[in-house]
Amino acid sequence: ILPLRRKNIASMARPPLDEIDHELLALLQEDASRTLLDLGRAVRLSPSAVQRRIRRYLASGLIARRAAVLDPRALDEVLLALVLVELKSGAAEVQAALRRRLLDAAEVQQCYDVAGRWDYVVVLTARDMPHCRELVARLFDDDPDIERCETLPVFDAVKLGLAVPTHPSGR
Repeated sequence: ILPLRRKNIASMARPPLDEIDHELLALLQEDASRTLLDLGRAVRLSPSAVQRRIRRYLASGLIARRAAVLDPRALDEVLLALVLVELKSGAAEVQAALRRRLLDAAEVQQCYDVAGRWDYVVVLTARDMPHCRELVARLFDDDPDIERCETLPVFDAVKLGLAVPTHPSGR
């Protein structure tokens, strides 16, 4: 739920990125478990140089965390659903209360504050449809500040990904 925990990225000392950084970050996003030796061979650096770069990425906040990413298609009892949420008011306290509730819910995989008709798009993980209905009721239906929400169960995850391009557009 990265958009909900906004850091002042501009104030962080972000290292300038060279071509090797772009290559290394792409490799790490594909598979962060690769060895320093393997990464070094791929980007033509020594393992210790790769380690220094990774430490710099972590210290600057460029790499937020390292985690195992599970494929929900590989699990028997996982239903993904998108929930579109429209608030009655954009008041800061209304948004803060919703954000706290979503941050505290383990079933909320992602959440985005968006422009347009809807105020939030939430990705939920549930065991099945009854569990999904219960989550939507608990998280959204009982909130008087929510104008409406629409739940869209996911039939097929066509593409799952978390990679962020590091190159400026057009490169």
